[in-house]
Amino acid sequence: MPALAEVIAALEQAYPPELAESWDAVGLVCGDPAENVDKVLFCVDPVDETVDEAIADGAQLIVAHHPLLLRGVHGVPADSTKGRLVHRMIRAGVALYCAHTNADSASPGVSDALADAIGLTVLGPLDPREDGVTGIGRIGELPAPEPFSVFVERVANALPRTEPGVYGAGDPARPIRRVAVSGGSGDSYLKRATAAGVDAYVTADLRHHPAGEHLAEIAEVPALVGVTHWASEWPWCEQASAVVRAAFAGNVDIHVSTRCTDPWTLRATRTEH
Repeated sequence: MPALAEVIAALEQAYPPELAESWDAVGLVCGDPAENVDKVLFCVDPVDETVDEAIADGAQLIVAHHPLLLRGVHGVPADSTKGRLVHRMIRAGVALYCAHTNADSASPGVSDALADAIGLTVLGPLDPREDGVTGIGRIGELPAPEPFSVFVERVANALPRTEPGVYGAGDPARPIRRVAVSGGSGDSYLKRATAAGVDAYVTADLRHHPAGEHLAEIAEVPALVGVTHWASEWPWCEQASAVVRAAFAGNVDIHVSTRCTDPWTLRATRTEH
């Protein structure tokens, strides 16, 4: 069995911490680097449901995309929400490692996994760093053009089900071939997607005003496909698990959580009388 430090080294080779944004909090949250690891749970969110799953499965490590302690803290008392999780993990011998914006910018990274799930051939980053290879988001192409209505269905069928589902804004008949994607909240890259000349842009957490202003532009702009934050990043879990699987073939049991930790659990539409 590898030590936790060895598993972290494999993850950080794939997702270098130096790629993280300056405001981010990535790396080991709790756990002893010298302890051995024989089972790892991969998930998007380190929350009660995924900690429950890790403890029930006997995992010694949770690899999560979202940080547990993103904001500065002065303590982790057990009577606080996040402190309770830290105490539960420590008592159960479960370490927590988070790869966030470093996994977003890495190549391959979060948006590569999203693009692959949709069926795109990746051409490059949407917002590249100086090396031109890493960066936020990806631009890709479909094998052949298809109507926007069909493309929205493609996205819905590619990602795990959520109550809000998948929604589109654009002409249903518009041919879609070149596509930009950004896992997580991506409406700050709307202008990037327009400048890239893509036919559609897939991302999460699209806000009313930025989306409306984007669609009101006089010039032709990409059609929009909105998904939930969790669904857009969940494909990364399999990508990250493959990193550990390849590094320690046969010596580490890998499990990707399928528990939906999207916060939206109900959906209702107006009933017309």
